[in-house]
Amino acid sequence: MAFTWPVRVYWEDTDAGGIVFYANYLKFFERARTEWLRALGHGQQQLRERTGGMFVVTNAELRYLRPARLDDELLVTAQVQTCSRASLTVAQQALLPAATPGNAPTLLCEARIRIGWVDGDTLRPARLPNALLEQLSP
Repeated sequence: MAFTWPVRVYWEDTDAGGIVFYANYLKFFERARTEWLRALGHGQQQLRERTGGMFVVTNAELRYLRPARLDDELLVTAQVQTCSRASLTVAQQALLPAATPGNAPTLLCEARIRIGWVDGDTLRPARLPNALLEQLSP
């Protein structure tokens, strides 16, 4: 099941026409991944302090389908697709909730984000801690 995080579209997220600037979806997806990890008991800073490692984005593929607009409240999802010893691929979506009950939300943008685990000091690839790997594996 996908983790879901609400994100409000603010003026600073939009272009002159009130449409979300395309690069800001990356920020929305980052927030949802951060809150997903926090919901699992792993704040980013605490994770680094406890393990000496951290996640970094190594690849991002996005597909834009429809625009989000100023003041929209989006639902942004995060769900692990694949997991290896040193990286995760997270499937993410930005959705506009249905205007009426019973209808499906509108998919605005979808992404596949690959995050690698690195040593926090050297930034060299490292193995995910076993306990974290077990918790994150789909």
